[in-house]
Amino acid sequence: MRKLDPSQRRAKGAPLPKPIDAATAVIVKREKEPMVLMGHRSAAHKFMPNTFVFPGGRVDPDDHTPPTVGELASETVHRLRRKGRISFRRARALALAAIRETFEETGLVLGRRLELPIDPNSLAEDWRPFYETGFAPALDALDYLFRAVTPPDNFRRFDARFFIVDASLAHGKIGGSGELVDLQWIPIRDAMNMPRTPSPTRGALETALALIEGRINLPQPIETPVPALVTRYGREAIEYD
Repeated sequence: MRKLDPSQRRAKGAPLPKPIDAATAVIVKREKEPMVLMGHRSAAHKFMPNTFVFPGGRVDPDDHTPPTVGELASETVHRLRRKGRISFRRARALALAAIRETFEETGLVLGRRLELPIDPNSLAEDWRPFYETGFAPALDALDYLFRAVTPPDNFRRFDARFFIVDASLAHGKIGGSGELVDLQWIPIRDAMNMPRTPSPTRGALETALALIEGRINLPQPIETPVPALVTRYGREAIEYD
């Protein structure tokens, strides 16, 4: 049977694609001119082709189990769970997915050195290269910054959570899988104004700049809402989770 595109599904009253959980790492260099690590998605990508974005991707089943050297702050967990209706285990997996995708796409390790080695046979296959570096994920260094949900009419939808992390925790040399090319440190203000920066990325950049300039603080109190980019009646809008 031929698949219907979202507009056809809407016309026929069929359910639209459900957003897939995804996570992104906003790695920040807090210099005189604050910078973030971004890369270019080629025109061959079906989702957000020819754009500059942060490293990130969907949550995998194996992102629920890796051992860490630090856990998410309780405020971060609560804010992740508050409106997303997700479990503590899922909140943790989101942060781990951001770390794994960053390693795969940039070659950078967001973590701290292991005090004791871990048996590689006890790890999921996708996570073994990360632990072979001698590091383990440091979830306590990640803060929940921003959320973006792909519009309903898109053929592929993601519910993406953006985590901010200081570049001092990023170990190794920039390389990666090649999914993101032209990886580079870009001044935040420049990145916000680039024509190939998609609106979810721009929203996260604006929030990161507000944090760096002291207009917001992280980790924020439990009751502090997180800005989220959503689409209502065909228009993008910032709401607060």
